[in-house]
Amino acid sequence: MRRTREDAYLDELSRLVVDASFADLSDRARDHVRWVVADCLPVIGAGMQVGEMKALVATHLRTAAPGSAWVIGTGRRASALDAALLNGTAGTWLELDEGNLYAKGHPGIQVVPAAVAVAQECAVSGAELLLAVALGYEVCARISRAARVRMPVHPHGTYGVIGAAVAVGRMRRFAPAAMRQLINVAATMGMATSRNTLLEGATVRNIYSGHSGFMGIMAVRLVEAGFTGESDGVRSIFGQVLSDGFDPEAVVAGLGREWLLADGYFKLHPTGRYVHSAIDAMEDALAKAPGDGIQVDDIDRIEVRAYKMAAFLAEKAVTSSFGARFSIPFALATILYHGRSGLAAFDEAAVRNQRIQALAARVAVEEDPAFTAAYPTQQRCTVTLRLKGGETLEGKCTVTKGEAGNPHQPSELERKFFDLSVPIWGAATAEELYATCMSLERVSDFRGFAERIAL
Repeated sequence: MRRTREDAYLDELSRLVVDASFADLSDRARDHVRWVVADCLPVIGAGMQVGEMKALVATHLRTAAPGSAWVIGTGRRASALDAALLNGTAGTWLELDEGNLYAKGHPGIQVVPAAVAVAQECAVSGAELLLAVALGYEVCARISRAARVRMPVHPHGTYGVIGAAVAVGRMRRFAPAAMRQLINVAATMGMATSRNTLLEGATVRNIYSGHSGFMGIMAVRLVEAGFTGESDGVRSIFGQVLSDGFDPEAVVAGLGREWLLADGYFKLHPTGRYVHSAIDAMEDALAKAPGDGIQVDDIDRIEVRAYKMAAFLAEKAVTSSFGARFSIPFALATILYHGRSGLAAFDEAAVRNQRIQALAARVAVEEDPAFTAAYPTQQRCTVTLRLKGGETLEGKCTVTKGEAGNPHQPSELERKFFDLSVPIWGAATAEELYATCMSLERVSDFRGFAERIAL
């Protein structure tokens, strides 16, 4: 195949994936990828409990191929292909999955379902699984960072196909030439996704991440069968079809030395990431309230100034639980009403609550160009609570909680793990799963572990 200077970056990516060892990851990257896997499992399990997912699982598994891979949160198993599809779809339902601002989306939930499913079919160790996830995450995150993807395109179901394919290809021990072919094949297997699904609360959006895992595994099968891709499929898709520009040099800048993976974030609120900046700013404002704090009835209006991606989530007329997760006005109103965040603050009962809806209608969200200019290094946001008595409380966020520069404490992530896990699997299974995830690199046979524990 012809090689040019312009597509040499693909050779660099392929060599990294094939040659890297777990020891090559930085300490921060090793710690983060361990948490990515640990965080994804209960997030998927909790998402699998919603009515639509239960209905999809019941229908899909009637004709799905049998296999050993967990359909997480159901106690059932299926082929890796089917498990990746269902687990990836469930994993974004509650908006609690890990993400990366520099990757402009959520690499983890697009990579982990495919990697975990295939690891249950292959004789790989826990360290090999972690490394495969790390490499798939890193490759697709770097490609996304280097692309100026158009605003209407939702990032799930696009670059994640590459990440899932790379993770599986690594566990399948692809050689450099095959890995390069795989990256090019996977690049053209993404979806035509729509960011507008978030504003309308359209739950079809959740299949996008399931698509990444499903098609990532399919890309591996295609290459193993002899299918070929373009000489630079990545540039075709991320430089022309989905994007307004693509910089190959940015893909490989610092490759193998700087791990974009380590700059990911974890969520404690079940909302779109950009909403978190406004929640942090509101919490800062509430901390300044005198005495016993303030009540919903004390508030006249709320003013929010934010960077562009956050200001985009200004919808007030929320009509569904899923749509509620992508509305700054609703999020602030429901957290004020409930006195806390959590799944109940975004369920259908909360959406029907007229007091919450009335307060959301009095929230104004505007973009501040200076805040947009500082993004993504900073995620600046201010929230001003104007009270009926004339008092004003103002709070700010500079770096959102959970980012590498303002990380959650391990105890907070552990609490999230058990809060989601115990209602599904019980304390004993949750404790065994957590202990294994925290020392996954010491598991010699992941398939053996997965065979004796039911999720």
